[in-house]
Amino acid sequence: MSKGQNSIVPQLRFPEFESYGDWNIDKFSSFIKLYRGSSPRPISQFLTKDENGVNWIKIGDTKNAVGFEISKVEEKITTEGSKKSRKVKKGELILANSMSYGATYELKIEGCIYDGWFVLREYEDSFDKQFLLQLLNSDFLQIQYKRLAAGGIVQNISSEIVYNTLLPKFSIKEQQKIAACLSSLDEVINAETEKLELLQDHKKGLLQQLFPQEGETQPKYRFPEFINDGDWEKRTLGDEDFTIIIMGSSPKSSSYNENKKGLPLLQGNADIKNRKSKPRIYTTEVTKKCEIDDILLSVRAPVGTVAKSLHNACIGRGISAIRVVKGNSQEFLYQWLISFEPYWVNISQGGTFDSVNSSDIKSLKIFLPKNPKEQQKIADCLSAADDLIEAQSQKIEDLQFHKKGLLQQLFPNVNEVAV
Repeated sequence: MSKGQNSIVPQLRFPEFESYGDWNIDKFSSFIKLYRGSSPRPISQFLTKDENGVNWIKIGDTKNAVGFEISKVEEKITTEGSKKSRKVKKGELILANSMSYGATYELKIEGCIYDGWFVLREYEDSFDKQFLLQLLNSDFLQIQYKRLAAGGIVQNISSEIVYNTLLPKFSIKEQQKIAACLSSLDEVINAETEKLELLQDHKKGLLQQLFPQEGETQPKYRFPEFINDGDWEKRTLGDEDFTIIIMGSSPKSSSYNENKKGLPLLQGNADIKNRKSKPRIYTTEVTKKCEIDDILLSVRAPVGTVAKSLHNACIGRGISAIRVVKGNSQEFLYQWLISFEPYWVNISQGGTFDSVNSSDIKSLKIFLPKNPKEQQKIADCLSAADDLIEAQSQKIEDLQFHKKGLLQQLFPNVNEVAV
């Protein structure tokens, strides 16, 4: 073992490679060359809407990535601009050095990259590309980036930091076997993710069909037994015979604790992710309370998030609780408020940060089926769609957890090598 190198054996290895010996560990710089992107300046003079322009690949384009593949961009630059940038080819790997730093993507298009990217080159003698893509996005590398960047500007990583990370080097055949295993699992995850997106689109369509749109007094679609029931009734959310609205009030921070003493505290958007209450801390000072099954609405930036309360909890001033009066459907109102989430952003008060107050909530107009049975029918339909979405989301989460476990066994433990 030469200076700067060590060796390691992964926890899980395919049988045909058990006799191949240990994996060598050495610095990134021993195997791969980094080339930083560059930007023509001022960039505004080189952007173009011409279809024949050159793809301008930015970190923001990763939001449309499928897995770790970039196949489309939002902007293009002129041919003249491309001469002042770094050109990249289809199939190359690029590594983010800012924002979501460390993430590595394969290009399915050609174009130019700015200085938020490195392109990886001259690695083919040491690594199979698909294996390298999996390795660079694994915890083995991501943990190293964070450790090496500690104490610095953690939003960015330099070429020096990347070059000083450690990589395992072993036979290309074994790399290809690992890559094939992980890629086949990625294909399953991507397919299940597409199913989830279709279910979510279906739910959006149902919301548009089953609730009246602006200027209408009936929905586009009505269940057959209610077709002749006439227009829906116009109400406001603050009608006392319809809802009870509770505006949150924050307890003193000195009452907070993490030992589950007192009541769960729901303070704002971060505590109602994925449409369910998920308290992070508890409080011994109870200000305003919500109950299980209350509808929760975030009233401070970001405003408009709707969720169900799974707890009897204390609500801070970033949350409002809405409870339907007996005789109407709580689930119906919950689904209806989901359809209105963009509305709150439009009416938020602005100023230092967006917010909505009790008057905003109480004055919100709603059309309500006169027959409670129609409310319940709509609620049941949309709730069933939510159940399918949740089951599909859980399936994807389970697959991702399975992949994470495989990565931990197929790749070295970063704590077993010196960084």
